[in-house]
Amino acid sequence: MRTLAVARGVAWRTLHNVFTNPSLLLPSLVFPLFFFMAFAGGLSRISDVPGFDFPSGYTAFQFVFVLLQSAAFGGVFTGFGIARDFESGFARRLLLAAPNRTGIVLGYAAAALGRWLVTGAFLTVVALAAGMNVGGSGVDLVGLYTLAVVVNAAAVLWAAGVAMRLRTMQAGPVMQFPVFLVLFFAPVYVPLSLLRGWIHAVATVNPVTRVLESGRGFVSGRPTEVLLAYGTGLALVLGFSLWALRGLRNAEAAG
Repeated sequence: MRTLAVARGVAWRTLHNVFTNPSLLLPSLVFPLFFFMAFAGGLSRISDVPGFDFPSGYTAFQFVFVLLQSAAFGGVFTGFGIARDFESGFARRLLLAAPNRTGIVLGYAAAALGRWLVTGAFLTVVALAAGMNVGGSGVDLVGLYTLAVVVNAAAVLWAAGVAMRLRTMQAGPVMQFPVFLVLFFAPVYVPLSLLRGWIHAVATVNPVTRVLESGRGFVSGRPTEVLLAYGTGLALVLGFSLWALRGLRNAEAAG
């Protein structure tokens, strides 16, 4: 019960800060919207490339990527908040006051999810207004958004581990750059089968590729690689959970 109480307090404070501060809220909304407009609109002619046979069209094809990207960066932006809390001294006071410090990590993770749910809903409304075709059923869409939740959890745990080790806003690039790379080394603009050369080799072994391909299968009504995608996502969550908890121990030891 103490763990849940700490988690609720941390989550409420983080979400309150985000939703009452436009400088924190707007980037999480504008950033994915910019990518969606640039990719789905500006690159829509890519759907005419021979071999591109995604049934729901290019808007839906790119929507899945931007949705998962927004989930990942929702976690990273929360990591920025953790680093900011350490710089301000709040996190250190929290470490001293919290009876069960695991709840701190859970609270930040819950806040990252709440933050992303608003972004995901906003992005979905924009995509539907832009004429996105959805071939999947309600069950398929639950599968898609659940994948996004898993990505969000993995990203915030990664960012939390970095923030708690470095405890400074200067850690921002360390949180963001690896996530950016792993996302854009997946098949972003065309299906995996149309990639050539070294980028195809990298995308094939990139764990995010499995998640992205499965998400596109859900939105088109043709689920594919579901077990592999969820297995990959949950493995990332488990691995980064250990990373975040060890980062918490590092912050405790540092005082």
